[in-house]
Amino acid sequence: MRGVAFLIVIGAASVSALVAAQVAGIAGVENPNRAHINFVLKCQGCHGADAAGTLNGSPAMAGTVAKFLGVPEGREYLARVPGVATTALDNTQLAELLNWTLDRFDRENIPAGFKPYSADEIGLLRLRPLRTEAAAFRQRLVADPAFQHTGEQAPGH
Repeated sequence: MRGVAFLIVIGAASVSALVAAQVAGIAGVENPNRAHINFVLKCQGCHGADAAGTLNGSPAMAGTVAKFLGVPEGREYLARVPGVATTALDNTQLAELLNWTLDRFDRENIPAGFKPYSADEIGLLRLRPLRTEAAAFRQRLVADPAFQHTGEQAPGH
């Protein structure tokens, strides 16, 4: 019986946290539930539910994805990687998914003054998807000393 009570408490806490996040709002995310579902359907299979990545596959996003916002071409990179640029989501939902992912998995590294992705920006960036050069492009960005600097938390995050 204690185990059931524990699960009920944990479930209630999870729902409370989700509701609190929705009430507080996430910049550039109109529908957090839709963004989460899109993450599960479009990203989780490769990056994992916790965005930790896989050993010989997709890179980790947890604790690092927002660091790309602090290096030249990093913002563009996030929208141009193959799994993002070629996903079967419209530009509005893809912008929302990117904004949600940044907040959900790397809020502490979102730079002050962060401007959320917009549908128009995504539409332009995904016209030039990275293909075979994606890994080398990523390596170059990660090697930038600015990538190692932890960003300041954006207002409201």
